[in-house]
Amino acid sequence: MSASKTLKAATGLKKYLYLSVGTLSLALGIIGAFLPLLPTTVFLLITAYCYERGSDRFHDWLIQHRYLGPPIVDWRKHQVIRVRHKMLATSMMLIGAYFVYSKPTIPLWVQIMYGFLMVGVLSFIWTRKSQRDTQA
Repeated sequence: MSASKTLKAATGLKKYLYLSVGTLSLALGIIGAFLPLLPTTVFLLITAYCYERGSDRFHDWLIQHRYLGPPIVDWRKHQVIRVRHKMLATSMMLIGAYFVYSKPTIPLWVQIMYGFLMVGVLSFIWTRKSQRDTQA
């Protein structure tokens, strides 16, 4: 096999890997929108990253999606998390906290780790800008 064919095969494999990881991440992000213990935004950002490298068509679909696109574009271009999304993330984490802390069968170390994770994520989210700078 020539070097150019090997390079093309490796590039094609890389694109399929990005598409696969992006699609798995998208599925986890969508599940996370309804399951309080899974983060949605992180998975959507991973999806955007992977789709950007794997397929222009999939990336364009994601960015132009009515619900999934705007938060990704806001973050990538302006490092902005809208207040509505901050409140939604906070609500979902509090619902998750209710389940983690109300079940006596959940080990103490899991409860402690969830608490630290929740405080860290909420601190990050609420210290980001909530709207674009109007001076730009």
